[in-house]
Amino acid sequence: MPVRKANATWEGGLKGGKGRFQGQTGLAAAYNFSSRFEEGPGSNPEELLAAAHAACYTMALASGLEKAGKLATKINTDAACTIEKVGDGFAITSMKLTCRAAVPGIDDAMFQKIALATKEGCPVSKALQAVRVELDAKLA
Repeated sequence: MPVRKANATWEGGLKGGKGRFQGQTGLAAAYNFSSRFEEGPGSNPEELLAAAHAACYTMALASGLEKAGKLATKINTDAACTIEKVGDGFAITSMKLTCRAAVPGIDDAMFQKIALATKEGCPVSKALQAVRVELDAKLA
């Protein structure tokens, strides 16, 4: 199976510093304290996590519907990832998915069953439930 890669660099302290991340396909953006914990311009890790979850959920829902014999003509999912101050640090406290789908020939009960199963089973949803973290830390 493929391994997807990304890189991030940070320069300076937390509030006055700045960072940049880049994925192997070229997806890249700058981020800083203000773009992450306030409403400042720039990107942040939570935006990437929300994009990953929206994309994964939407694709998994299309698969679940297709397996049930119901081909969607269009699925759109918005994801909202919330980070908040918790104790002495910060924590991602919620991810909200809002999905709208056009699926000819399906009733609401069947759609809801497949949509809920997808929320529980898509790979990013699973990663957000429990993640084993590995660290290889070295001084350069």
